[in-house]
Amino acid sequence: MRKFLMVITLILIVSVAGYFAFLYTATYSEGVRSGELIKVSRKGVAFKTWEGEISQGISGAQIFSFSVLDSEEKVITDLQEFEGQYVQVAYVERYRTFPWWGDTRYFITEVKKVNSPFKIK
Repeated sequence: MRKFLMVITLILIVSVAGYFAFLYTATYSEGVRSGELIKVSRKGVAFKTWEGEISQGISGAQIFSFSVLDSEEKVITDLQEFEGQYVQVAYVERYRTFPWWGDTRYFITEVKKVNSPFKIK
């Protein structure tokens, strides 16, 4: 009986470790979105995370909410610099997230300033 419990415990530990390893490394999708960067903030009570929003429509009806990992210092700096401007962001979408990573499943990996298609010439 003792050997059986040890095997079950080992299987449980390996399964939980495998699940968290999968969440840590796997991405669901990758892509690029563009719009007006309307918000970048560091928020949270227990875990401080970087969060932001991009308006993808003229009226602000389509909002893309995203998170940024603390290790992406250049992205955070660029987002703060480009706030209020039209930007293009590259992101990865994860299956799930950890509370210390951010509120959303979308994580920005690169940001660049682009010309707005709505700008009157």
